[in-house]
Amino acid sequence: MPGAAADGGAPTDPGPVYKTVTDKSAKLSLQTFGRPDGKDMVFRISGSVYANIEGNSLDPELRHGQKLFNIEGYNIRRLYRVPGTTQLYQLSREIVFYTDPADPKHVVRTWKNPVDGKTYPVVPINNDTVNFGPFPITSSYVGPPLQRLHDETVWTSDIPVRTDFGATLGERFGLVGGVYAAQEMFDFSVDDREAAARTKPGVPSGAMKTKISWSRTSPWAPFMCLAETDVRGQLTYHARSWSLSSYADIEPWLRAEVEKSHPLYKAAPGAPGPSENSWTSFYNKQLGKGATTWASWCAANGRA
Repeated sequence: MPGAAADGGAPTDPGPVYKTVTDKSAKLSLQTFGRPDGKDMVFRISGSVYANIEGNSLDPELRHGQKLFNIEGYNIRRLYRVPGTTQLYQLSREIVFYTDPADPKHVVRTWKNPVDGKTYPVVPINNDTVNFGPFPITSSYVGPPLQRLHDETVWTSDIPVRTDFGATLGERFGLVGGVYAAQEMFDFSVDDREAAARTKPGVPSGAMKTKISWSRTSPWAPFMCLAETDVRGQLTYHARSWSLSSYADIEPWLRAEVEKSHPLYKAAPGAPGPSENSWTSFYNKQLGKGATTWASWCAANGRA
C-alpha cells in the first residue's frame, strides 16, 4: 500500500515504537499522551475558576475566593510518529468554555469586570495546536516515578511556567514586566488492574482509563481586561479530567457547542506544527497576531 510503513501500518503509527518500551512508568505516561494505536482520544475537563486576591484588597467588588466561572471542555489528542524514526509527538487541540458559576452547562458569553464596571466578551480557551515533542523513544525510555495509593497507580507533573511575552510577542498584556508566570500541577491516577493490563507486552488498543486532578495559578485571563500591573490578584483553576476513547464519547450538549462555533476541535491535528497556549491563542485570534494591542482590544470591546 503506497505510503505504508515497513511493519504494515501507517508511517505515522506510534505502535511499533511504543512496542519497544519496557519501563512500566513509561508505558503508562505515554498512554496519557495518546492512544498507542494512533487514533484520537479525549481528556474531558471539568472544574471551577476562583479569584485569588492578596489581602482581599478588591472586596466587595471582587472577593478573595469568589467563584467566577465553571469550566467545561476537553483536550483531543493523538500520538504521532515522525515517519522513518523512533520519535513521537503528542498532537492535540484544546477547547474549554467558561460557564456559569451556578450552572456548568450554561456557556457564558460576556463577563462584567467589577473593577472598571465594563462588560467584556468571554473568550474560551481555544488552543490550536497544543503539541509536545519530539520524544526519542527507545527501549531505555523511562517515565516519571510511580506511587501506589490503595488500589491506584499515581504519578505527578508540576510545571512552573514562565514566558516573557513582551520579548517573544512584543505584547505585555498588562503583565508585570510583560512576563507570564504561572504554576500547573497535575496528578494522574490509573486503577491497578487497568495499569497491569496496559503494561503487558504489545500495543494496547483504545484509551487508557485515566483520571487527572489539575490545578493552575495564573494571571487574570486576557479577556477579563485586568492588568496585573494595576490590579492585585490572580486566578486559581481547580479541575478534574478523565479519558474518553473518542470525540463521540463527549456529552451531546458540549459537542453541540463545539460544532456550532468551533468545529476544528472535533479532531486532533494531523501533523506537528506551532503550539499555542491561552495567551498566544488570544494574541493570534483576538489581536490579529499583533494587528492591535491588548489595551486597544479592551478599549474597543468593553461596554459600559
